[in-house]
Amino acid sequence: MSEIQRPGALYQQVAAAIREAILTGEFAPGSLLPSEAQLMGRYGVSRPTVRNAIAALRAEGLIDVRHGKGSFVRSDGQPALTLERRITRTPDGTFTMPNGDLWNVAEQPSTYRTRTTKATGRLLHLDEEEALFGCDRLLADPGTGARAMHRTLIPFEVAETVPQLVEEPGTHPAAIYRLLAQDGHTLSWTETVRARMPLPDERTALQLPDATPILHLSRITHGTDDRALILEELRIGADRAEAAYRIAADKQPARRART
Repeated sequence: MSEIQRPGALYQQVAAAIREAILTGEFAPGSLLPSEAQLMGRYGVSRPTVRNAIAALRAEGLIDVRHGKGSFVRSDGQPALTLERRITRTPDGTFTMPNGDLWNVAEQPSTYRTRTTKATGRLLHLDEEEALFGCDRLLADPGTGARAMHRTLIPFEVAETVPQLVEEPGTHPAAIYRLLAQDGHTLSWTETVRARMPLPDERTALQLPDATPILHLSRITHGTDDRALILEELRIGADRAEAAYRIAADKQPARRART
């Protein structure tokens, strides 16, 4: 290919040419890009220019730089893992979740005491600085290697009615559901999903490539009178996973007969 002759900063011209090669399929998803020396020869530019172009494409999320291996074109975006978010109650009163028992525990769960923030307090319908039990788990999917960060937050006032939660705040969520049901609650759930860029500790723990957003799922377990009982948060790389939901129509309240 002849030297770049478009207007603009030279590294931007090189980045545009590589981007075009990626989008047209010349550099296929998952493939290793040519070496710096090969790109220098292809576009007739210096090594710093090539490096600046690669850095720009890396920031865009088109390229993943793997130290010691080179620069790779990002995959075509098809998720490796589908998170089935439904909950099923069995006849014996236990609760099951399709992905609930498939994860490996990558690190020992961490239990602690904390307090509501503005964000968690809003979800739990509590003021800021309300006391909570917390449990953090780092999970790994054995099939794909995808990592997820799971957090459970239990208000003190909820745990005090279920002594086992005070003694073992790290109880698995499905077992927490069972304990709450045994305490007389009729359970229901709401969940929100948002995408955002990861914090540094999240990027490290989830082993995310550069410029990769995460999916942040927040699930509230509601009890009698729609009271918010616990909050669960799941964070996972948006390049690795998609969330799937089963949607059922709500029953319309019966209309009162006119008298």
